Amino acid sequence: MYEISRFHLALMLVITLGACSTGKKLTNAKTSSVNVLCYNIHVANPPSVKNKKDIPAIAKVITDTKPDIVMLQEVDVHTNRSGKDVHQAEELAKSTNMAYFFAKGIDHDGGEYGVAILTHYPIIETKRYPLTTIAGTNGEPRVLATALLKLPGNKRLLIACTHLDAQRGDTNRLVQIKEVTAILKDQPYPVILAGDLNAPEGSAVINILDQYFTRSCKDCGFTIPVENPHRCIDFISFTPGKFAVEKHVVIQEKYASDHLPVNAVLRFK
Repeated sequence: MYEISRFHLALMLVITLGACSTGKKLTNAKTSSVNVLCYNIHVANPPSVKNKKDIPAIAKVITDTKPDIVMLQEVDVHTNRSGKDVHQAEELAKSTNMAYFFAKGIDHDGGEYGVAILTHYPIIETKRYPLTTIAGTNGEPRVLATALLKLPGNKRLLIACTHLDAQRGDTNRLVQIKEVTAILKDQPYPVILAGDLNAPEGSAVINILDQYFTRSCKDCGFTIPVENPHRCIDFISFTPGKFAVEKHVVIQEKYASDHLPVNAVLRFK
């Protein structure tokens, strides 16, 4: 049997500790709350600078917020307008040291366009659910993206991101929010749903959402437009009774996108 020196024992301990340090969330024995960011990134195009794509500006919003989970809408992947070699979800994930899942809404401009989820937690399973667009309405196809996450303590959390129809009338949004709530309301895990719902508080769409989920805000701060905002259409919501809201804020970042990002800290009950 070989003799192991004190130096080698110390070295082995350092290596072992380093191998376990794959992220702050994996080293915690228990997670009591999650920090969630919801952001329509406008394909990383600052409204004040036509045709520019500023991924670092979006990444800065994310890193400054220090979220555990990010729900993104209006994400480009390999499009001509954003760069054929650019996968926006992947680049943002690399910039923020997070895992990601992109779900295509449509083929667009030589590539894909849709929603994305970023997270510091391990992703166990992902799903993409196409949502209905009624024939003859000329609505753009939409999707629901879900990711099942593994939290410390072997806890599971399902997160869901969507971007509902943007037409003036609620026709497609009403169908889509009913599909979203039907998919998510009976899940065996706590659910956090976030996205650009293109509908304000008091609308029929949000009233349906409120039948099945609890929003992180009431009388929510406005999220659009970034200059002199007058509507809130971006929401974070969750399975009733599963969380308490520790924080809800609309971040006043007016350069990076045409929407203001929404941030909520939700504590497990």
